[in-house]
Amino acid sequence: METIQSIKQRFEIIGNDPKLNRAIEKAIQVAPTDISVLVAGESGVGKENIPRIIHSLSHRKHGKYIAVNCGAIPEGTIDSELFGHEKGAFTGATSTREGYFEVADGGTIFLDEVGELPLTTQVRLLRVLENGEFIKVGSSQVQKTNVRIVAATNVNLFDAIDKGKFREDLYYRLSTVDILLPPLRDRKDDIHLLFRKFVADFAHKYKMPPLRLDENAIQVLQKFRWSGNIRQLRNVAEQISVLETNRDISAQTLNSYLPQEGNNLPSVIKNKQAESDFSTERDILYKVLFDMKSDLHDLKKLTLELMKNGSAKVQEINTNLIQKIYGNKDLESEISFEETPRTAVYNPQNTEEDFEENEQNYLFAETVEEEEILKLEKKEIEMIKKSLEKNKGKRKAAADELGISERTLYRKIKQFDL
Repeated sequence: METIQSIKQRFEIIGNDPKLNRAIEKAIQVAPTDISVLVAGESGVGKENIPRIIHSLSHRKHGKYIAVNCGAIPEGTIDSELFGHEKGAFTGATSTREGYFEVADGGTIFLDEVGELPLTTQVRLLRVLENGEFIKVGSSQVQKTNVRIVAATNVNLFDAIDKGKFREDLYYRLSTVDILLPPLRDRKDDIHLLFRKFVADFAHKYKMPPLRLDENAIQVLQKFRWSGNIRQLRNVAEQISVLETNRDISAQTLNSYLPQEGNNLPSVIKNKQAESDFSTERDILYKVLFDMKSDLHDLKKLTLELMKNGSAKVQEINTNLIQKIYGNKDLESEISFEETPRTAVYNPQNTEEDFEENEQNYLFAETVEEEEILKLEKKEIEMIKKSLEKNKGKRKAAADELGISERTLYRKIKQFDL
């Protein structure tokens, strides 16, 4: 039976953390069987090594090993990728295609990011796990396959089950044995070992001397959170190897390559926090809308007072209201009260009874103005239609003729439903 140390050497796994050793030990123990395995852990911890270990130590090691990134395949094609399709099953299906479960018959399939599978695909996968049967897309014939399934996820599947995004029965079929890989921040003694391995590899690749960290830099390396885990550590090691001419790295130099804590992207936002942020933004938006409504009401009140009492008297009575709407600017430069409003005839001699009639004139003038706008829109529509007909539907030529951009023309076409 293979030892943990020999497996590490074969698969180039660096580290002596007890949690890492336990994960490898479980992979060695479960390999000779055919039971399903679910590998869990954060992104970048090296989950892809576990299914390779299991396959290499199983009786299927001479069969095919296929790794599938479920999150990278579009939802509309993933069933075809996994189970195959018949000719003519959908647009573009010009020939019959074998899926991964058919190709890997007798071997192992590694389903990475299994939590990203659509619910319809989860139903098909459950049938494979239960009795080894699947149906190609566009076919009615049941086919058999004998594959070992190892799945991996970096999301909490229990949360996905609660939200209705992952089937509970599929979870228990996949997780006959769970293997959890620890994040890099929980393997502090392994961080420097990994870094040394990476800089040695890059020194050989780029034909330059390897980097060396001083004691303070090692402490910085071990204290950093490494939210991207081994993948992030490797990227930092490569950056420093390529960019630094001085091969002795201090803590200050190392810090310049590390993102600031709290600003690492992409970040995961908890649901409650997201809801709280949305609620706050919504409250702010409501407040702005209510303030706008209040300002509009005040503006209407001031306009009607102007028509009723005259500008000089209004400025004296409504000083605070005018300043609220127009600020402390020179009022005469902002608006002329002496001009006769287009929408109503102002007469200082008007009585209280006359004001009601003036208000009706105001509303009538508004209606007339709206009718003028509609006429302009009608003419605009006619011009656009004629230009499009003249240029045989070519938007660019029509836009040039009308003297507007093609983007503006496209917006107008959608606006007027042409």
